[in-house]
Parts: sequence; structure tokens; C-alpha cells
Amino acid sequence: MAQEPQTQGETAERAPAGRTAPAATRRTLLVGAGLAGVAGLAAACGGDDGTSGGSGGATGGGETGASGGTGGTGGSGGQALATTEEIPVGGGKVFKDANVVVCQPAQGEFTAFSAECTHKGCPVGSVTDGAIVCPCHDSKFSITDGSVVQPPAEDPLPRRNVTVQGGNITVA
Repeated sequence: MAQEPQTQGETAERAPAGRTAPAATRRTLLVGAGLAGVAGLAAACGGDDGTSGGSGGATGGGETGASGGTGGTGGSGGQALATTEEIPVGGGKVFKDANVVVCQPAQGEFTAFSAECTHKGCPVGSVTDGAIVCPCHDSKFSITDGSVVQPPAEDPLPRRNVTVQGGNITVA
């Protein structure tokens, strides 16, 4: 009985008469592993689109909120993110879970921006010396309006709407 030549990468197993051989080749195993990785990545990237609830207003009763802006996704969805006492004057605080940075450029004036750097998409890491700092490439943004104060970023951080009511800060 003549044997057929095998190409590199095929399995060398032959099934006994009446049984079928496993069809797994190195190629099918690699494709399967790759698809499993893509499925895992897609699951990790999915999730909440951040469009739930929130007042989205620029001011609240009592104290004044100072930011207008364009709003957008992310933020706290209507729940208090911080108190006014937690945000230092001339500084700010990064809220990684909400993907937002809240700042207080002057006493009683609050601003909020996306915590995703516009240069390469890294999360901003801190607010230092009156600037929002991205640790990846050292881009710096103004705490007043989110504009770039030190490249390599070229675009400002997107604004988020801030509401201050009863000492609580809400970002939508």
C-alpha cells in the first residue's frame, strides 16, 4: 500500500480502520487559541457605556458649580464623586474608576475633565503644580480649561459637566 506524502505541519497519525483521526493540526490549534484570545479581549473592552443617569447641569443649588463644557461619557452617573473639601484649591484629584479628574483652580470654582490623555490614551496620573499630568509621556494640561500646557499632547482634555450641591461634587 502506497503512502501519501505528508506536508510539514500535518499530524502523522492515521486512524485505524473504522475510526476517524482527530482533525486537529497545528494550524487549527493556533487559530483556535487566537480566537479565544480575541474573545477575551472583546469581553474585557466591553461593559458600561457610561450613559446612565446624572443631572448634567452646570450648577446646583447652594454652592456654585463652575464648569459648562460638553459633557460626555464616564463620570459618576449622578452619584456624589467627592466632597468639595477633598479637592485642594489650585489642584485636583484623579478618579480612575470614573475616568475623570476633578480640579479646583480657584476657591469655589470646580472643573472636570476626562482622565484619558489625548496623546496616546494613557490614564492621567496626578494633579501637580496646577497641572494635570500624564505619566506616560509627561504631557501636562491646565486645571482651568484642560488645554495643553506641555506637549507631546496636542489636544485638550475633554470637559465633563460638574455640579456642586451641598458640598458634594457630581460629574456627568
